[in-house]
Amino acid sequence: MSLDRRKFVGSSVVSGAGVALAGAAAPAAAAGQPGRGSGHRRERYAFTVMGTTDLHGNVFNWDYTTDAEFDDPDHNDVGLAKISTLVSRVRREKGRHNTLLIDAGDTIQGTQLAYYYAKVDPITDPGGPVHPMARAMNAIGYDAAALGNHEFNYGIPVLRKFEESCEFPLLGANAVDARTLRPAFRPYVLKRLRSPHGRVVTVAVLGLTNPGIALWDKAHVQGKLAFPGLVEQAAHWVPKLRSMGADVVFVAAHSGTSGTSSYGDQLPYVENAAALVAERVPGIDAILVGHAHVEIPERRVLNAQTGREVVLSEPLKWGQRLTLFDVVVEWRRGRWEVGSVGSRVLNTNAVAEDSRITGLLRAEHRKVVAYVNRVIGRSKAELSAAEAPVKDVPVLDFIAFVQAEVVRKALAGSEFAELPVVSQASCFSRAARVPEGDVTIRSMAALYPFDNTLEARVLTGAQVREYLEFSARYYVRTAAGGPVDPARITNADGIPDYNYDAVRGLSYEIDIAKPAGQRIGKLSWEGKPVADDARFVLAVNNYRANGGGGFPHVAGARQVWSTSDEIRNLIINWVQEKKEIDPSTFASVDWRLVRDGVPVFQRTAGA
Repeated sequence: MSLDRRKFVGSSVVSGAGVALAGAAAPAAAAGQPGRGSGHRRERYAFTVMGTTDLHGNVFNWDYTTDAEFDDPDHNDVGLAKISTLVSRVRREKGRHNTLLIDAGDTIQGTQLAYYYAKVDPITDPGGPVHPMARAMNAIGYDAAALGNHEFNYGIPVLRKFEESCEFPLLGANAVDARTLRPAFRPYVLKRLRSPHGRVVTVAVLGLTNPGIALWDKAHVQGKLAFPGLVEQAAHWVPKLRSMGADVVFVAAHSGTSGTSSYGDQLPYVENAAALVAERVPGIDAILVGHAHVEIPERRVLNAQTGREVVLSEPLKWGQRLTLFDVVVEWRRGRWEVGSVGSRVLNTNAVAEDSRITGLLRAEHRKVVAYVNRVIGRSKAELSAAEAPVKDVPVLDFIAFVQAEVVRKALAGSEFAELPVVSQASCFSRAARVPEGDVTIRSMAALYPFDNTLEARVLTGAQVREYLEFSARYYVRTAAGGPVDPARITNADGIPDYNYDAVRGLSYEIDIAKPAGQRIGKLSWEGKPVADDARFVLAVNNYRANGGGGFPHVAGARQVWSTSDEIRNLIINWVQEKKEIDPSTFASVDWRLVRDGVPVFQRTAGA
């Protein structure tokens, strides 16, 4: 598959539309401007760089899984229509010519709006639609956006079509051609602002994406793209940007600040490396952080070589916050120097949606609302995920059951047909529920919001045990005796719900009174203890199979089958075929939490 380089030729990415004067001479925007004849005072110029990240297909303040306006316990709002209102306000206050707007990635996946225009009415079809996120971001006037890992979920053609629709560059200095190691996307863009006294301030924006793409979207990128580390690539590009005349260097990094990786030691590069970039690479003034879905109004990191502070900020996901980097530069010794940088975030729940953006995409929104409300079958009972992190509830059994059925059918007649099939499932949202009665596509979207695909991998009994032990780290060690608060025994060491796997088809106990690594007991299959040399086929999502969460063995296990169809669609197809979801056909108590062998909770199958 060709990697279209029409927008990148060597280091000439600053030619044409890649370089722009963001404003002409304008009224003074900064304090301390010298008057005529006051040359003893330094000329100062203030400007603002606004930033978003992890928009994940949110244009409207709407939740397609509930078919209602978005709301959460903190009453946050979401969407580019809200962001647009804040951006317009900042531009009015600062002067548009004194502002830039950038994004740190994960733009075209995450809502049913994004899915619809990738798979149902795809932008890649001849004469197909323009991606709604491109239309909205173009209308708002973005100056640049970094690539996120989820940009690759639908394959390179969809990403290239989205890129083609954007009136701003998509940046990825560490997304390189696998053969030549040359950048496959623009590494950077130079933007030129002009002070009230006519001096040009050159602002460089370097885009960095996540090395985990090589694992998480292996099926799409293997042999085509490679993803070196953020620190290594920043160290290569920042000096070049300075030598090209950059007065201020921003990095838009789709990478968190923790210095950790969810994929263990499968890659030599750190997943959440933004703070490491700030610490180890001299010459950076500020970093717009993404990927981690946390709010960081301002964090200052000292660069180890220069001792200068680098300012980091991460606005909350989905368009819930807008970061403002306020920069002051001073003219010293014939050049601009950064005098100060500060950052803060604005909350989108304080403003109304921009009717210009909602009006622009109202027809697309209505199409998607009609699509997600399509009835596909009925359920004999409500299935709720509220207790899924602590109990073996039917809703996770349902996911795992469908996955196992699909894998068994796929392996029929093969050399693996006689192996037992076990199936993993995770709780992606404790609020997910399948209602009693009519079941719609949006019910399935709430149950399985990610666009993961299904694989089958072969593991031994010993490997399955270690897999389960790793998963059980999720629980806080809790001494036997006394009451248990379900809200306080999960997410140990910050492990998210989606990185806890329950495995259907096996029977086992998880003793949360014991230390991590010694918790799995009574592991059996069909009533018999699981032997170390037994072999099982694990039905597993591609995120986990490719190393997501760092689970042992699965990434290196033999793959015996896979599909490019999303697990959510496999579930939808199952419901459409069967017409009815009957928990009695799949609900079972395969695992339970215990303390020194005593069950923590009591439940019966189907409850």
